[in-house]
Amino acid sequence: MSNQECGGWRLSEQEEEEDEDDEKDEEPKVCQVCGDRATGYHFNAMTCEGCKGFFRRAMKRPVKFSCPFQNACLITKSNRRQCQACRLRKCKEIGMLKELIMSDEEVEKRRRLIKVKRTQLEPVILTPQQEGIIQELLEAQRKTFDLTFSCFKQFRPIDRTLAPMVMHVPPDSGFGGSDDCPSSSSSSSLSSDEVGRNDRKFSMLPHVADLSTYMIQQIIDFAKILPSFRELAIEDQISLLKGATFEVCQIRFNMLFNEKTGKWECGPLTYCMDDAARAGFQRHLLDPLMKFHYTLRNLQLNESEYVLMQAMSLFSPDRPGVMQHAVVDRLQETFALTLKTYIDTQRMSPEKHLLYPRIMACLTEMRTMNEEYTKQLLQIQDIQPDVTPLMMEVVRKDI
Repeated sequence: MSNQECGGWRLSEQEEEEDEDDEKDEEPKVCQVCGDRATGYHFNAMTCEGCKGFFRRAMKRPVKFSCPFQNACLITKSNRRQCQACRLRKCKEIGMLKELIMSDEEVEKRRRLIKVKRTQLEPVILTPQQEGIIQELLEAQRKTFDLTFSCFKQFRPIDRTLAPMVMHVPPDSGFGGSDDCPSSSSSSSLSSDEVGRNDRKFSMLPHVADLSTYMIQQIIDFAKILPSFRELAIEDQISLLKGATFEVCQIRFNMLFNEKTGKWECGPLTYCMDDAARAGFQRHLLDPLMKFHYTLRNLQLNESEYVLMQAMSLFSPDRPGVMQHAVVDRLQETFALTLKTYIDTQRMSPEKHLLYPRIMACLTEMRTMNEEYTKQLLQIQDIQPDVTPLMMEVVRKDI
């Protein structure tokens, strides 16, 4: 059955708003129920907003109305509330139909669709609040991440005399070693006799421990600059830092990763994955970690995208020990929405819609590596005493 029947319109609520706009350009219409100014066709009849709402409510109620007189009341604008029975009778007489009333679920669904359509039509822009968030993160980053690595001269020296425990070159990486990170297939692993002679002493562990401690301190300083972080309970601050330090550290190091050479260029110093192997870390961590750095670096993120990614990692509500779960969840959602909006407004590539989910995939991948890092660091600590107290405080959940 069509929406036009017997020369009249049968309209559902889904069509009313469009018709109301058309009515504004025509001469005023009169409500066929009470004589008030009509706003359009509602439930198949020309009515005012008052009678439209009355009919909807009356049809949804189980109560039956009764007229105190002779069921012949004259309904006008001034007395339409005095006799509900006669008002409802008049509604039905002019052709208002119950079946055109949308259910509450349908109304809510329609409202959501309208909201989505309006959002799609509106241009996507960074709000002043989002721009402020980005600037706040960038300032905190620049105050706490020394790209020149001038302080590295204070660390215990690099010692690459010991061959790496394992080789860590992912397939098709294009990286086969370097002068700064000497390794060869013949010396890619230590025999049990060599391990015994060296007493499992990992040559790069002292320097890597100093490097890691330095990075942890910078990340703590980064978090403390952010007002949203400082406002959290101290217990939650500790839980978030313990959970995110490894991940934020890797995001920062990725900014220095040269995907052509497979090395991290840190000011005057250069590192490769074999250095981590010389510090005692094993391939269960280093192989996926190397793949992660190639994957993330190939996304070609800029500084704003990197710091927003760090903030999303830091403000993770599901870290062990977090109490203000809802607060942290809202903060993470704010950073995530800011990142997505930034990508939508600043990226010009036709494939920009793929960038946000790829960043999310990298964040998810780091969660698995985070657990393996904790496991391996605790194993290294059992063998060598060079792991610093701050490193252990981060990974031990009982501290």
